[in-house]
Amino acid sequence: MNHDFTGKVALVTGASGGIGLAAAQKFAESGASVVLSARRTDLIEAEARRLTDAGYTAIAIPADVTNAAQVEALVTGTVARFGRLDFAVNNAGILASGSATHELPQEDWDQQIAVNLTAVFVSMKHELAQMVKQGSGAIVNLSSVSGHRAYAGLAGYSASKHGVIGLTKSAGVEYAAQGIRINALAPGFVDTPMTAPFAGDAAGRAFMDDAAPMKRTAQPAEVAETIAWLCSDASSFITAETIAVDGGMTA
Repeated sequence: MNHDFTGKVALVTGASGGIGLAAAQKFAESGASVVLSARRTDLIEAEARRLTDAGYTAIAIPADVTNAAQVEALVTGTVARFGRLDFAVNNAGILASGSATHELPQEDWDQQIAVNLTAVFVSMKHELAQMVKQGSGAIVNLSSVSGHRAYAGLAGYSASKHGVIGLTKSAGVEYAAQGIRINALAPGFVDTPMTAPFAGDAAGRAFMDDAAPMKRTAQPAEVAETIAWLCSDASSFITAETIAVDGGMTA
């Protein structure tokens, strides 16, 4: 699907690879100025250079999404460079441990809640402040199929991703009358660095492919297409929703 995002500005966290990088690529190809953010400065700077070398407008601003001051500086830096913020994709996330709940280390729980949920709130807090000034904007938060259903050994991850859906619903309703739409995505298995350990052998790859009724694993670009659609006028009457991009896993 082609979108015309000329004159728009998009910010993507977790943009060093996987879904985040694919989303940044899609925004750039659609004409938006793109800010790539992640902790790995070298990776996002290399990707920003690749996009600019291809004729697109892109910059890298490193940030640790668990650091509120860095998140504020990220949004401030975006607006200072481009004058506005139209689209924000809060994609940074982690998957830690596969422990039974009674054996789940406290630090694993804390880290997953901090990165996957609290960081989304903090990012939205600063993104929304700018969008309220403008009277417009679209935010896409990354949840997961684990935000819809339970998987043994994923208590921390599942709780954080359920939280993203609740946060998205609440904020989506709260800002709907101010010209700001807020939605979430719930991907199934996608070929990304996060899922690479699952796909390290034939059994793992088969597990991922067989999890969805479509019998395959998604590519990051497929998720990016849905992100772009949710930011476009084609989805102008959709807010506070969570869209499953999972090949039928949660049907």
